[in-house]
Amino acid sequence: MWKVWGRPVRACGRLVAALGLGMAALVAMPLTAVVALALPLSGIGPFLMSRWVRSLTAWADWHRRGSARWLGIDVPDLPRPPDGRFRTLVRSPATWRVLAWLPLFSVVSVVLGCLAVIGPGMVVNAVTSLLWWTFPVDDRPAQLGVTVDGWGIALVAAALQLAVGLAFLRWATVPLADVHARMCVRALAPSEQEILARRVDELQRTRAGVVDAHGAELRRIERDLHDGTQARLVAIAMQLGVAKEAASDPAVAALLERAHTGTEEAMTELRDVIRGIYPPILADRGLPGALTALAGRTTLPVRLDVTDPGALPVAVETAAYYAVTESVTNAVRHSGAETISVRLAREADLLWVEVSDDGHGGVDEAAGSGVQGLRRRASALDGHVTVRSPAGGPTTIRVELPCGS
Repeated sequence: MWKVWGRPVRACGRLVAALGLGMAALVAMPLTAVVALALPLSGIGPFLMSRWVRSLTAWADWHRRGSARWLGIDVPDLPRPPDGRFRTLVRSPATWRVLAWLPLFSVVSVVLGCLAVIGPGMVVNAVTSLLWWTFPVDDRPAQLGVTVDGWGIALVAAALQLAVGLAFLRWATVPLADVHARMCVRALAPSEQEILARRVDELQRTRAGVVDAHGAELRRIERDLHDGTQARLVAIAMQLGVAKEAASDPAVAALLERAHTGTEEAMTELRDVIRGIYPPILADRGLPGALTALAGRTTLPVRLDVTDPGALPVAVETAAYYAVTESVTNAVRHSGAETISVRLAREADLLWVEVSDDGHGGVDEAAGSGVQGLRRRASALDGHVTVRSPAGGPTTIRVELPCGS
């Protein structure tokens, strides 16, 4: 029952709420005009106008995010109006976008909200028809132009109104809610120039942060490997050399010789890792082979759906490999999953990789889940990370990386 009526009921609730908010916006418009007119008369005018416009922008952004969730799409946050002088505020496209949206939102919300109450109103009116006998004779309700003064008319009127009301609720409220949501999303959509400018600013910030974090992480890894693992391997190699010289049994000496040789080879490989940031397995097997090896050494079953992406930039290949490694590691450690799925494909100049698990979900990026690191790494390459992890699961992490020349 709820699968059939859940969305229409929610749509009706959204539109009724929009009706109230649209009326509130009718009050906000004259307040905005009053604030704007007070600018030349008060020394706190720029401060007041900036704060007021920012409040309206936050309110509009809340509506836009809610509309995007209703439509099932992703939208970026609205650009915030700039702080500063009145001229800067007036020239900002973000300011005029919100001010233009406010009256449109008021009118559309009031009109669609009034239409949305038709269905519930007719259902309530149908109940009123059945209560005709409680009214005084001279004040009995008139339904469909006919005074209800008997059970026959009451039942027919109630049935007709109930059918029409439920039909309107079932098939009309959802399209009306979609129209309202699309209006909010499109009216508040930033221009291509704003999106480009914002992307450039974001890339400048994220690239600088990634470079700094990457350098610090490399220095830490190099120090840990040099002072820790490499020192231990040197000590083991020396002990094996001493044991080989002291062994009297040729078979034991041969085993020690092979162990000593293997230790020196491991040291050589470790030095290669210390000197570079490109995982050796990518150089040896490529990205599909590296992911196959990762699946083989993971403690949980991993289903691979990997196509050969062809030649990739080193940075993109490395970022994709680390994205899968981090996601799989998080799934093994924290998700309680039983199986993990890894998909990788290339579509023209876009490489995408998707890691899913059947765990309990509820990924909290602020709790050190590693997703923030994925976002920083992807942003440094102008990529994008999408995380879907509702409570109860499943969790899906999708990383998209441009890989054009």
